[in-house]
Amino acid sequence: MADTVSYRPKAGEIPTQPGVYRFRDKNRRVLYVGKAKNLRARLSNYFQPLRSLHERTRRMVTTAASVEWTVVASEFEALQLEYTWIKEFNPPFNVQFRDDKSYPYLAVTLGDRIPRVMVTRNRGVKDARYFGPYTKVWAIRDTVDLMLKAFPVRSCSDGVYRRAELTGRPCLLGDIGKCAAPCVGRISPEDHRELAEDFVSFMAGNDTKYIRELTDKMKSAASTMDYEAAARHRDSIQALEAAMGKSAVVLHDTVDLDAFGIAHDELAAAVQQFIVRGGRIRGVRSWVVDKELDMELGELIETVLQNAYEGADVPPREILVSELPDDATELEQWLTARRHETSGGSVSDPAATRGRLSGRVELRVAQRGEKAALAQTAEMNAKNALVLYKTRRSADFVARSKALSDIQEALGMDDAPLRMECYDVSHLSGTNIVASMVVFEDGLPRKDQYRRFSIPESTDDTESIYQVITRRLAYLKDDAPIEADPVGGAVEPAPSEGGDDPTIDVDAELAEAAEKRRRKFSYPPNLLLVDGGQPQVAAAQRALEESGVQGIQLAGIAKRLEEIWLPDSDFPVILPRNSDALFLIQRLRDEAHRFAITYQRARRKRDIGTVLGDVPGLGPARVKELLKHFGSVAQLKQATPEQIAEVRGVGPTLAAAVFTRLAER
Repeated sequence: MADTVSYRPKAGEIPTQPGVYRFRDKNRRVLYVGKAKNLRARLSNYFQPLRSLHERTRRMVTTAASVEWTVVASEFEALQLEYTWIKEFNPPFNVQFRDDKSYPYLAVTLGDRIPRVMVTRNRGVKDARYFGPYTKVWAIRDTVDLMLKAFPVRSCSDGVYRRAELTGRPCLLGDIGKCAAPCVGRISPEDHRELAEDFVSFMAGNDTKYIRELTDKMKSAASTMDYEAAARHRDSIQALEAAMGKSAVVLHDTVDLDAFGIAHDELAAAVQQFIVRGGRIRGVRSWVVDKELDMELGELIETVLQNAYEGADVPPREILVSELPDDATELEQWLTARRHETSGGSVSDPAATRGRLSGRVELRVAQRGEKAALAQTAEMNAKNALVLYKTRRSADFVARSKALSDIQEALGMDDAPLRMECYDVSHLSGTNIVASMVVFEDGLPRKDQYRRFSIPESTDDTESIYQVITRRLAYLKDDAPIEADPVGGAVEPAPSEGGDDPTIDVDAELAEAAEKRRRKFSYPPNLLLVDGGQPQVAAAQRALEESGVQGIQLAGIAKRLEEIWLPDSDFPVILPRNSDALFLIQRLRDEAHRFAITYQRARRKRDIGTVLGDVPGLGPARVKELLKHFGSVAQLKQATPEQIAEVRGVGPTLAAAVFTRLAER
């Protein structure tokens, strides 16, 4: 392999100023667009020896045929130009965004002579104010229905409106008081526009102001015995309060912000955006992001924010993120410019909201309090969305079939890997060593065939892998025992739910279950995966050769680069980024890791619970309180009797007994 690519420019040719660079292929197609504070320093990273590059970066660099750059005056201009070119060229190696659904919005067409309120998924209506997005259409329709009782703005289509003008008869909404009927002159276009602007102001967060005003009007009408007007104001207050009740209160009513939660791994990322206006969550959005090249969280946040506010959405003055990008100052300038452009383009913004649409945008990382709790909720939703995205992708039959076929071709297998087993080892500083075996058949998990291994002692991870694979392969022999581990140590099936039935012959059931378990465990896999690189694969290969078992393909998956290692191979197999094959193997590896960690933690908890349970007067509740106070068993073991006595419910005598018991271990 050559040290670098042939089109590498000389170091002296690359300027040191800020700028934007583009990699192109032989057909002049733009493959990747990036920005840099120092072009020479950034581009030199791409032209290191190819073997030292990240695999995906190496693929991009070797696919390209040339690189070019444009110098700009400042980092802010570089940020703007990069954004423009990504939108123009849509480079395949840049982050690709996909909305997982088309969200409904509430729109007010302030650009029309007679503004209209409508529910739409079209974000291209000119001079319209948008609110949302909303996750459910019925929720936004209920909100509009309530709002029209207090702000009877036109909501009919243009055809219905013109027909009412020609006939001089309003539609049903005009007759029941949910439209002021400008079509027949019951209200002037100017007064109707003020009504629409009040509607917009209320939705923008000035909700409590209108309720206070209506309350004052109701009391004033009641004091002058104008009870009909007081009743109308009362009904409007109830409608607005009901509309407000449909959005959760999370912060003070003066707070406008967007909170972004991001969960990502080597292949993809999920983004969750909470839109808070007037202290209430007014909308929620989510994206799925395909990552072609490796990105730090800060870079990903920068790209997410640029895509979030590329349309008509107005950036709020405060944006919560989990980490500040390196060029946060330049990004804040860009967001501030977008805020002024977007708000300036709105037609007839009400005075109550005009102040909300001005000012500087600030990026912040919430440290404590309600905002931090909101940011954590957004991040938790993002994690769930990422899991759901990967699960749906791997559950699709066509995608699974394609994934199995691609794995077969990439690994040079004779048949598709219809049964795959993956192994992972977990331990705590060399103690409590356990391993997991997870099984996927036809690309789907078979949790009833998962197994957990307890490893008495081992020198390192490779020795643990060797032991586990040896013990597993022993079950492929015809003379393997039914219940005992052929090599030693404990082998446990995955826990299952169920109760005892007194009408069943327990001995017969146990014998039948044991035989069924042996048959399942002895069924050979087409592909045996271990979590790790060349050392782990070599250990598994040694166990496979010693067992004499034939016909099993062995491979390892290294987490750092998501590369597949085969036995006796100097170079890894690289599956295409965002391929269904890589998603399936990654999910298999992650499931093995999760299963091993869960077992290891359960053993630790059981061990310490058993040890401390021997102390007189120390029950499960106090054991839990001790672990909660010190955070870990290791910290508890290092504590003095005086420190243990500080725990709630543990006095000096009991603390001394706990200290003595732990010292005996």
